[in-house]
Amino acid sequence: MSIEFTSTVDAPIDEVFAWFGRPGALRRLLPPWQPMHAISEAESLADGRAVLGLPGGLRWQAQHVGSDYSPPHRFVDERVVDGATSIPPALAGSWRHVHDFREAADGRTVMVDRVHTPVPEALLRSTFEYRHRQVADDLASHRTARESGFAPSVIAVSGASGMVGSALCAFLTTGGHRVIRLDRHAHDGQGDYVRAWDPAAPAPDLFDGVDAVIHLAGAPIAGRFTDSHKAKIRDSRVEPTRLLAQAAAASSTVRTFVSASAIGFYGYARPDEVLTESSSKGGGFLADVVNDWERAARVPGMRTVQVRTGIVQSPTGGTLRLQRPIFAAGLGGPIGDGGQWLSWIDLDDLVDVYLRALFDDRLDGPVNGVAPEPVTGREYAKTLGRVLRRPAVLPVPEFGPALLLGRQGVRELAAADQRVDSRALDDVGHRFRHPALEGALRHQLGR
Repeated sequence: MSIEFTSTVDAPIDEVFAWFGRPGALRRLLPPWQPMHAISEAESLADGRAVLGLPGGLRWQAQHVGSDYSPPHRFVDERVVDGATSIPPALAGSWRHVHDFREAADGRTVMVDRVHTPVPEALLRSTFEYRHRQVADDLASHRTARESGFAPSVIAVSGASGMVGSALCAFLTTGGHRVIRLDRHAHDGQGDYVRAWDPAAPAPDLFDGVDAVIHLAGAPIAGRFTDSHKAKIRDSRVEPTRLLAQAAAASSTVRTFVSASAIGFYGYARPDEVLTESSSKGGGFLADVVNDWERAARVPGMRTVQVRTGIVQSPTGGTLRLQRPIFAAGLGGPIGDGGQWLSWIDLDDLVDVYLRALFDDRLDGPVNGVAPEPVTGREYAKTLGRVLRRPAVLPVPEFGPALLLGRQGVRELAAADQRVDSRALDDVGHRFRHPALEGALRHQLGR
């Protein structure tokens, strides 16, 4: 059986083909709703091998075929069985994937995926729709940065293994940037792309040769708001951020320091306000922590951006990962009466926000990393139910989430009421891939 999917990408053929050959491409192409992850990427489209991990310790290995390699028009990979951890051929069958690229008359590129496999087309169509959408959107974002004068750069990233960090690092490397991961557990032999980072005492040479820093590291916020948990939230953010920002400012090469932040700055109960970057700080534990966190990220003499992130939409982590199986079982619904405002952002849109923070000098200080169309909890539940084709009418009493988060955690996280506006991004003409919730959920869930 042969499956074919074709689309036209608004980029020249050499640029599209180069994107596939850069580190991070495989990770950007893997649909987030599928239970697989990249163990290793092929070092060459000509003859390299990629390895994917699946549940149960199984592996899928794809070997690029040198005799079919014809840049910038074609590369081919075939599934190989090598070792006891490979999926048996009887379960998965054969697989030959031909990637073809043709120049269109208007300078764009016709991209064709042709797969020879016994797997039914209906099971693969959403995957290839996702892949083609990712290629087109990623290339468009990188073109915007390039046209604004952002040349290939060396970017240090902390928290690189998290949900946001892993997506961001793959996105940056496919754009031709070099990413250096700051790792508290780095050791000799990991190469030039990992540097040891001691949050309590960053090395004086930590940022040698680095052009920009993106700081994402911090203990997870979700959890029961006990004294020890709150201490971890604060202690993993405020002082390590201050020391890292000072180290960046002391570097002779770093131009920009971008730090994660959160819309928790505005407090948990602002139902009658539209919150912009100029709005006042709210009340509550998270508002106090975020305020101190942002102050720690600001140092004189260097442009700093604090990305106040909303509820990130991805089935690989965050609230959507928890809600998806509940809603899929037909047991989902809004928390409480569902009237509270929920300010969200698609994971790939958040990646774009970090890129803009790097290249757009008009952004300085706090930036709301939220989609332009917030929804109420009731609207969110209804939309997620519609995307999953399941009812979403069962209200969730607040005592349910309180079993996991405690009363304060529910108040400041699960039931927070924050209508946050993407004013700073709108002012610089930022384009969102998925400005509306339903489109974002369909993108992330393959629906």
